[in-house]
Amino acid sequence: MLCRSCLLVTLLVSVHLLTENAVGQLPPHEAEPVGQQPGTVLFEQSQDAPEQQKSKLPSNAQTKKAEEVALTVTDAERSALTFTAYDLDAHLAPAHSHLAMRAGFTVRNDGAVPLARLVVQISSSLQWERFTTVDAKGMVTVPFVQHQLDTDADHTGRATEAILMLSTPLAVGASLELTALYSGEVAQSAQRLERIGAPVGEASYADWDSIAPDGTALRGFGSVLWYPVAAEPVFLGDGAKYFRAVGATKLRQASATVRLRLTVEYVGDAPNDAFFCGVRQPLVAVSENADALVADAPGVATAEFEPRLLGFRVPSLFITATAATKADGEVLTAVTDDDAALGRYTAGAQKVQSLLMEWLGGTPLSSLNILDHAGQPFEDDALLVVPMRDGDPAAVATVLAHSLAHAWFRSSHVWLDEGVAQFMSLLWVERSQGREAAIQQMQEQANALALAEPEQDGLAAAVDARGQSLVDAHDEVYYRTKAAAVLWMLRSVVGDDALKDALQVYRHGSKQEDDAKEFQRVLEKTSGKDLEWFFEDWVYRDRGLPELTVINIAPRELPLKGGKSAGWLVAVEVRNDGDAVAEVPVTVRSGALTATERLRIPGKSRASTRIVFEGVPAEVQVNDGSVPEVGASVHLKKLSVQIQ
Repeated sequence: MLCRSCLLVTLLVSVHLLTENAVGQLPPHEAEPVGQQPGTVLFEQSQDAPEQQKSKLPSNAQTKKAEEVALTVTDAERSALTFTAYDLDAHLAPAHSHLAMRAGFTVRNDGAVPLARLVVQISSSLQWERFTTVDAKGMVTVPFVQHQLDTDADHTGRATEAILMLSTPLAVGASLELTALYSGEVAQSAQRLERIGAPVGEASYADWDSIAPDGTALRGFGSVLWYPVAAEPVFLGDGAKYFRAVGATKLRQASATVRLRLTVEYVGDAPNDAFFCGVRQPLVAVSENADALVADAPGVATAEFEPRLLGFRVPSLFITATAATKADGEVLTAVTDDDAALGRYTAGAQKVQSLLMEWLGGTPLSSLNILDHAGQPFEDDALLVVPMRDGDPAAVATVLAHSLAHAWFRSSHVWLDEGVAQFMSLLWVERSQGREAAIQQMQEQANALALAEPEQDGLAAAVDARGQSLVDAHDEVYYRTKAAAVLWMLRSVVGDDALKDALQVYRHGSKQEDDAKEFQRVLEKTSGKDLEWFFEDWVYRDRGLPELTVINIAPRELPLKGGKSAGWLVAVEVRNDGDAVAEVPVTVRSGALTATERLRIPGKSRASTRIVFEGVPAEVQVNDGSVPEVGASVHLKKLSVQIQ
């Protein structure tokens, strides 16, 4: 099994384990350098510089100037820019792990002051060559210096940072279109993990991005900076800040547009497909020497991805050498040479299809594309990169319950897009292993949520100083763990049928899908219930978690009827010391006999319910683990009653 049932592919689990056991960990500034020393200028380009200057080594004066400029750059400058558009022309030579890029991009100043200079980064294995923009006089070259910056946003542990000198400061809220040229090698590197003590094998399993003859895999910000970015340095050994930075970057640039024109050099057999931001395009190959033997014939293969919204992701690019094999109709395709593995995944998909059809609709919106890869898994919408040789059909089915949900359901709101997939995973555990197993898994995941949520007095919690509403969530613990819990709670509030209907109506394209409140409106219509009280505390705002205490249980035997016992009336009072409303099941039990009522307790308040019970009550349970709390989410009280 991979980390969590949804198999989200991040470095979180492996890096946490590695850093916990790292011996002699070096702080970032003491780590072994990659390539040039910090502050070394690779070249400097100015408006008056001749074109041939690009290939010359920097002079001592240039190096000194770059070092002086770099020392004055602030993290506020690095974090001020938001990329609103990418227009990428990428030329790959896999035989040499080489990338040559012409990157058009638009940046907006979201900082607090005008910017006299712009700061952008790429991988430390790449070199900036030129920047241009267009002003009233036409196209002009933008002068810049560059240096090496320590950051774990790239697998080398460093970035090549360019500092662009603007002739006119970029005003707050203003945008600027730029075109950059850069090139270099993108080979596999795990130096950022090795420098904090990770064993070579585990580090390579986690950091596998590269351009190589047997395939290209580039996961983007947080793994490899193959396109321009702007961010302050982040480090894996600095708690959870690295992962929050990746999530915040995804959220900040979700409305950006991306376009890619791709050219891949090859010799012999042409590569087959390209996957950009989870979307597949076949590569069109043109041989440069039609008379040469196939094994020796050079050529280029091209693909173009039209402009589209980036969404909650970082741009990723995969190139495969062989064609995908369709399995199980249109539901699943896989690029693998392992027929047995393909059979296991086909069987797994068949197991979970009935669940997805029942909850999300009869047919998927697209197929799930799977790439068989030996490294740590990665997921981007309906693209799953995973070692297919691992796992039996039962384990694979749990993986596919999450991944196939992305083929069935999509939303521009990440808490729904990822939360529904995680919810489907929990439903599959319930169907295949029982409700208790699903509740236990949800409780285990909620432990991390309880740490992340703000403390009740408003002070910083152990992990994070601020909570996140689901509509603005960028941490996995919110947009996946909490979102799945919210959907599970809504299931209890409105019933299975109403939630199924709402998910199916919503996925077929509500007119106002971009509106954060549209799902609430759809669910209120299918359920006939007012749900503002729930969405306000759990979705639109982050009020933390409930904290329940059973403060009073008063059982009273009812008067006899016809000489027979009429049962017991059990009054239960519960206090909620948290800020978020909780609607929980309250169950009276005696052996196999149970009676349950639902009780809603507003934040910082008390509520009570009375339950008529036919037998002699033996215990009362408040919450069954389905509503996450600050502490324990099951409250069990034994009763000792006097029978008259």
